[in-house]
Amino acid sequence: MQITRSGVDTNAGPAEWFTGAVYVDPIAVPSGSSRLSASSVHFTPGARTAWHTHPNGQTIHLVEGVGLAQRQGGPIEVIRAGDRVFFDPGENHWHGAAPSRFMTHIAMLQVDDDGNNAVWGLHVTDEEYGAAPAIDT
Repeated sequence: MQITRSGVDTNAGPAEWFTGAVYVDPIAVPSGSSRLSASSVHFTPGARTAWHTHPNGQTIHLVEGVGLAQRQGGPIEVIRAGDRVFFDPGENHWHGAAPSRFMTHIAMLQVDDDGNNAVWGLHVTDEEYGAAPAIDT
């Protein structure tokens, strides 16, 4: 058993990966034989990831707020606290907060054999993001 005491500072999400203000708190970091990576990711209203894929897929679990998620070629979906979303391995997608709401999710995935957790692509444009349905529907 290994206990890691809370003491890691919250980090701002890198501008290469996110649009808007996003903050990341690590929960599980791959180490030794464990390939699990988990983070609590806090999105301010309108903040979102860039398009990206994960070699072994990704599960996000919304713990508060209202968000948006889209896989390439699919509709933008409104997601809410308590919802769980799984993105298949290699599925190009993005996720983030609704325009007027904060959103926090737990991101869970397994890194590949080389320790990679994602391949990052282009930023989601304001036009793409603006195509989201109203969050009250």
